[in-house]
Amino acid sequence: MPAFFATTAKGMESLLVAELSALGAGSVGERRAGASFEGDLAIAYRACLWSRVANRILLPIGDFPAPDEEALYVGARAIRWTEHLGAKETLAVDFSTTRSKITHSHFGALRTKDAIVDQLREELGDRPSVNTENPDLRINVYLLDDHATVSIDLSGDSLHRRGYRDLSSLGGGGAPLKENLAAAILLLAGWPERARQGAPFLDPMCGSGTLPIEAALCAADIAPGLRRERFGFHGWRGHQGDVWRELVDEAKAREIRDPKRLPPIVGHDADTRAVHAALENVERAGLRGRVHIERRDLAACRPIPPRHGDAPGLLVVNPPYDERMPASESLYESIGDLLRREFPGWTGCVFTGNPDLARRIGLRPARRHVLWNGAIECRLLEFPISTAPARAAPRWRTEAEAIAAAPYRPSPASDAFANRVRKNLRHLRKWAAREAVQCYRVYDADLPEYSVAVDLYERSAHVQEYACPPTVDAERAEERLRDMMALLPGLIEVAPEEIFLKVRRRQRGGSQYEKQGEAQAIREVHEGGRRFLVNLSDYLDTGLFLDHRRLRGAIAEQAKGKRFLNLFAYTGSATVYAATAGARSTTSVDLSNTYLEWAEKNLALNDVRGPAHQLVRADCTSWIAAERERYDLIFLAPPTYSKSKSMDGDLDLQRDHPSLLCATARLLAPGGVLLFSCHFRKFKIERDSLTEAGLQVEEITRATIPKDFARDPRFHASWRITQR
Repeated sequence: MPAFFATTAKGMESLLVAELSALGAGSVGERRAGASFEGDLAIAYRACLWSRVANRILLPIGDFPAPDEEALYVGARAIRWTEHLGAKETLAVDFSTTRSKITHSHFGALRTKDAIVDQLREELGDRPSVNTENPDLRINVYLLDDHATVSIDLSGDSLHRRGYRDLSSLGGGGAPLKENLAAAILLLAGWPERARQGAPFLDPMCGSGTLPIEAALCAADIAPGLRRERFGFHGWRGHQGDVWRELVDEAKAREIRDPKRLPPIVGHDADTRAVHAALENVERAGLRGRVHIERRDLAACRPIPPRHGDAPGLLVVNPPYDERMPASESLYESIGDLLRREFPGWTGCVFTGNPDLARRIGLRPARRHVLWNGAIECRLLEFPISTAPARAAPRWRTEAEAIAAAPYRPSPASDAFANRVRKNLRHLRKWAAREAVQCYRVYDADLPEYSVAVDLYERSAHVQEYACPPTVDAERAEERLRDMMALLPGLIEVAPEEIFLKVRRRQRGGSQYEKQGEAQAIREVHEGGRRFLVNLSDYLDTGLFLDHRRLRGAIAEQAKGKRFLNLFAYTGSATVYAATAGARSTTSVDLSNTYLEWAEKNLALNDVRGPAHQLVRADCTSWIAAERERYDLIFLAPPTYSKSKSMDGDLDLQRDHPSLLCATARLLAPGGVLLFSCHFRKFKIERDSLTEAGLQVEEITRATIPKDFARDPRFHASWRITQR
């Protein structure tokens, strides 16, 4: 099956992949500035006719090493050009080079042209001529790392040129958006679905009318290439005219011509020349009666009522973003004021290449997309305009957490995240049902660009965003976070109000235990037949370390009849396991009153009461040094670093663990076992010094990592320590 390549602008690749898949292409793969796909020639023709975001559709016909000009000439001449081009026809060669010894694109094009015409002259006795503007056949050569790919350009002229715009007059005095960039903006704004629902469309600064025209082409199901007079394949010897005519007839039959069946599509502009240019473009596009253009100042723009139904409208504007224009700041402020004042219930989208000016809008975007207008990195900002007065968010909800409550549609690029979560759930739900596990991790930064951990707590979920490094664009990270929060309720089948989001940054001291809010989103959950209280809103951690599930199970297996000691006890979950498994006594030590009270509630929830089960508030290191009792089973899970006013000094686990472990092991009764665990990824145990102190150290990490954390075997490390 033939392989093809479609090119597009940076930032539009995921849209192109979705488009090609919808057109029936096979094996579609996203690539930098494009997408590869497979199919018969009809699929390539269909892409030329229907793609709204592609620039070119290429048919590769040869690839070969080209480390120098001679290799390029020989490789290009080896292709059977008589199958593609005659001696009386014209050609043009487009050549681009990246990370290769041939660095001059014009020279590369000349050597390729020489190879083609030399072969044809030898075989046919004549040679084709060059026509760079309107050739019978356009050939594309891409040289990457000294390897050449030669393709037939089936599109000819770039597909963004639909044929409705008069390039000799740009109306309004500025360079308009390319047609495929305008289409990408509309696709990202969700216009196709809005149009099907009858939502009105307005561009209050329409210039030459590109956005309204592209909106109408989409709403009326008009193939964007339908009115182009010529494509690259028309002069190609492999062209299948009957296949192409059939596709054109099909496209003509699909077009919605009755304006009453379309939503209102309107463009305004304050510049009379721009309005005239837009009207002429509408006429050339064959959209008279389906797009309304008029001269109107921005301040005078008002919502357009829907023709049918009550779907909220979409306003899309591409204001100038050159900071040298004195009116720019006030213009952006006016756009924000207009949206708030006149367009409640609508969605406003602003496309700009100047983030400083964008802040003047005064609204917080629910969604951002990065697109490129030529060499300029731009943002498409989406503002859902509320119909009700703004309400204060609950105190616990951080700025990032408010994303979950915002009206939002995920971007096509987030499909990879959704697919990974679905795949994880397919495997984990069977395991969880078999093992009676009700709280487990379903996703842990499996895809680097979607860097969150998602934990299910029965009918609730806890999401932790890992703070992105400085090398990652903050706006792109926020966009991906919005995608994830919009998708999760449907993926994990949890109500949006039961999904709690936190940002996990690198911690120091006891900051991971500090309070983050006051919402008191406390839920009772079950694990191993025990009951626990978790707080999903107020602290960075919930009160139940899910990765220690197997360790708690190991404690239960060994605890019957034993004296159990839990150091750095946190919320006492390990103590609950020991006590309910029949421990003779339990002692839980922690410096925090909050966590000891929490541990007391967990014990009471499991009917564990009485003098045999003691909760001790103390600095663990000082308490260990002073303690004289002996214990049969000790669980030690200290923080990586700890420092508070109530401590005599600080605790650095890597530095202090030999002395801490030796001091703790001193509390073991004959035959006793110390289970030690830590979450510090760079931790290295000093086995030699512990052995010299008379301790036997056995690493048990692999046996203590549960299935839902198995993807990251370094999530925690654990050891079984006994006295020799």
